[in-house]
Amino acid sequence: MPAYRLTDWLQQPTLVDITVPRPGPGEVLVRVAGNGLCHSDLTMHQIPAEIGATLGWRVPFTLGHEIAGWIADAGDEAAAATAAPGTPVALVSPASCGRCRYCLRGLDSACPDGLAGRGYGRDGGLAPYVIAPAGRGVVPLTTLDPVEAAPLTDAGATSYHAVRRALPRLGPGSWAVVLGAGGLGAFAIQHLKALSAAQVVAVDRSAGRRALARELGADEAIDGITADTTPDLADVCGAQAADVVLDFVGTDASIATGLRALAPAGAFGLVGAAGGTLRRGWYGTLPREAEIFTFQGSTIADLQDVIALAEAGRIRPLVDRFSLADIDEAYAALAAGALHGRAVVIPPT
Repeated sequence: MPAYRLTDWLQQPTLVDITVPRPGPGEVLVRVAGNGLCHSDLTMHQIPAEIGATLGWRVPFTLGHEIAGWIADAGDEAAAATAAPGTPVALVSPASCGRCRYCLRGLDSACPDGLAGRGYGRDGGLAPYVIAPAGRGVVPLTTLDPVEAAPLTDAGATSYHAVRRALPRLGPGSWAVVLGAGGLGAFAIQHLKALSAAQVVAVDRSAGRRALARELGADEAIDGITADTTPDLADVCGAQAADVVLDFVGTDASIATGLRALAPAGAFGLVGAAGGTLRRGWYGTLPREAEIFTFQGSTIADLQDVIALAEAGRIRPLVDRFSLADIDEAYAALAAGALHGRAVVIPPT
């Protein structure tokens, strides 16, 4: 079968032919309906061998961690009992063991096993078939098209994880600012409008993304992420500033913009991973009593909640469809910011 793989460290991924995998005990084989593309995929080839080894990654591996499809086979009777062949499923994106102290507390996003997983050090979904753990590794779908469900497994669930942490601060009259209205930010806007009473402000340099943010429910959309953005945010949010700022960019500029806009006792969530630095001085650099949190990924419960929201029609995935043969075109569109929704690659049947 064709698969888009990182064949060696510091090499560009490429399409190659590999054998269809066979599920082992406790595993299921999933026929991939679609795999969403993530900005993190663009940097996979920049990881040197020593860092890959520290993370527990092995080359070669197939890229792709936003996956949905249909159960095709099971490795044993126990796995077969979790879902019948043909069942549509979304695959939980982060890996987790289910046994450590984090998993047992429902914090599986903090599991040490999450450093390596499908699409990052193990074979992912940019191929017609992929292996997943039975049970905790798959979430059945009821009404959702698996192609549209694919981006929910990371972009949808990760943004939900951020919004869920911030919800206690978002009562009536509150303001939430979303920095970056791309793949994750677009979902965050929808989650905020579906789950809170907050007024939502989207900030993005792209006119197209600002228009999309308004289409998805943002009450305001502001140009730019710079020092000049802060007065505009103050004009919108008022003297009380923003109760919550969620940064899906993660540059020095976005972090500084978000912290300047944050009210005392507010919450700032740093999700974007563009290499920015958060610095804390003795006075004046952080709002008083503010909560600052950062993370990558989501929990199994997050994905279950997001799927429930989508199946109830309270959020909607926006996808731009590409064939696996056009994978390079899809990544180029992602890198250029030329997508309307989330790029989803559909492998051949």
